[in-house]
Amino acid sequence: MSKRTGTFISALLGATALAGCGEPLTGQDEVAKKVVSAQAINTPAESDELRLYVFNCGQFRMNSVEAFGLSNDETDVRELVVPCYVIEHPKGTLLWDGGLPSATAAKPGWSAEDQGASVRLDKTLAQQLSSMKFDLNSFDYVAFSHIHFDHVGVANEVKNATWLVQEADFDAAFLPEGQSLGPAVEPDLLREIKNSATLKLNGDHDVFGDGRVRLISAPGHTQGHQVLFVNLAEYGPLVLSGDLYHFRFSRAQRRVPLFNVNVDQTLASMDKVESLVKEEGAEFWIEHDLALFQTLKTAPDFYQ
Repeated sequence: MSKRTGTFISALLGATALAGCGEPLTGQDEVAKKVVSAQAINTPAESDELRLYVFNCGQFRMNSVEAFGLSNDETDVRELVVPCYVIEHPKGTLLWDGGLPSATAAKPGWSAEDQGASVRLDKTLAQQLSSMKFDLNSFDYVAFSHIHFDHVGVANEVKNATWLVQEADFDAAFLPEGQSLGPAVEPDLLREIKNSATLKLNGDHDVFGDGRVRLISAPGHTQGHQVLFVNLAEYGPLVLSGDLYHFRFSRAQRRVPLFNVNVDQTLASMDKVESLVKEEGAEFWIEHDLALFQTLKTAPDFYQ
């Protein structure tokens, strides 16, 4: 991991730590009750069925949360989760977020980084997919909430998929040499996918054309940050947060991390996404929320 990532990692880790600080789940305990258990890993979906699979793609542990606009006495939690998701639609499959770089798994357990932070990846996404009907070469689309290293870790391993990326994030990831890329952006992690089929977006995008899987532009954390809306038949509508928020406290108090690229855009994106959540009656999953993640069923189980 590069020096840029190492020096930033403690900030990023801290952001999501509050997710596991024992805050009430406020109704989200029902999440696990809505999960469908896959009796056979390779059971085909019904012709119009939509499925969501959840994967653990890493963990962070840090000493401080101050870079996230929080004081250290507001939470004693210092650990967070880094998830990945696969959406299976009748018209194709989408990988949403790519977790920590697969190389993180080369060193078992916690690996110390700069600034008093550490990371771990117990099993790569490729390993988790190996017993399923998917692999990193089989996805039709791949989209990341944003270009930070803990969300694009498998980007270079994804072959044959069309990359759905907000143009502002694409441009920010590949600035000319000598220009600042911002913290946590590692162009090498996107080196291969840069040459793949790419659809550059400038706003919201309906992935499969039926309104059930939509990328929602929500800039501010990065130039082209986005969240994902998924409307599941049984579970209901759901928004996957990316890094719009890192903590429940951040959501309640509209806290903006110090390292976000634009505070005003972040606040406007919060308003936009919260309006969507209200209009759709959607659940909202803060992706890094460890306490929430621990209530979820992970692949090969799925939500539908």
